[in-house]
Amino acid sequence: MTDFPPPPQGNYPPPSGDFPSQGNYPPPPPGNYPPPPGNYPPPPPGNYPPPPPGNYPPPPPGNYPPPPPGYGAYPGAVGNPVGQLPQEAYTSWLTRVGAYFIDFFPILVLYGIPSIIAGTTADRECITSSDGFACTVTPSSTGAALMFVGWLAALAYGIWNFGYRQGTTGSSIGKSVLKFKVVSEATGQPIGFGMSIVRQLAHIIDGAIFCIGYLFPLWDAKRQTIADKIMTTVCLPIR
Repeated sequence: MTDFPPPPQGNYPPPSGDFPSQGNYPPPPPGNYPPPPGNYPPPPPGNYPPPPPGNYPPPPPGNYPPPPPGYGAYPGAVGNPVGQLPQEAYTSWLTRVGAYFIDFFPILVLYGIPSIIAGTTADRECITSSDGFACTVTPSSTGAALMFVGWLAALAYGIWNFGYRQGTTGSSIGKSVLKFKVVSEATGQPIGFGMSIVRQLAHIIDGAIFCIGYLFPLWDAKRQTIADKIMTTVCLPIR
C-alpha cells in the first residue's frame, strides 16, 4: 500500500459552487433524532464560564409543586415562627420605655384634667377639735361627674389602644411612633384583641416585686419582660 505525502501548506482559494458563507449555516431539518450510541462518561468537574447574556425564552408552562413552608422568609417575618434571634434584633429596653410614656400620656390627660377641675371646685371644711386641726374635702357634683367621665374615657382609650390596636396590628400608638411591634413567638403575628388584654394584665406581675419584671429586657436574651415570657411574645422592630 502506498503512503501519499500530505498536501503542502498554504492559502487555498474557497471551493467553487453554491456554498454558504463562512459561519452562516442553515439550521438542520426538524425531526426526532435518535441518541448517539454508546455509554459516554460525564463531563469532568470544573468551573465553567456563565452563559452569554441574552433574551432566553420563558420556561414551559406546567404544574410545579409549591416551595416548602417558610422558604425565603427572614426570621420573625409575619406568619413564620420567630425563633432565636441575636439580642440586638429585639427592641431595646429604652425604646420600650419611651413607648410606655407615649401610650400613657393620653390617659393622664383624659383623667388628669377632670381630676384637677374636681379638686378646684370641691367643698372644703376645716374644723378644730380636741384631736387637732382637720379638713375634709367633698367633690362637687359637677366635679364628681367629670371625674367619672374622664375615668370612662381613659378606660375606653386603654382597651382600644392596648387591646384592639395592639392586638390586631401589633403596635399601640407609642409602639407605632417608635416603630416596633408585639408578636407571638410561635407565629410571628399579632396576638389578637383578647390575648393582648391578658398581656396587659400580666404586666401586674412585672410590677409586683419592685418592678423587676419591667427591667428584665436589660439582660434577657430576648429582651422579654415576665409578661412577655408568660404570653410567649417578643417585641421586634418594624422593618
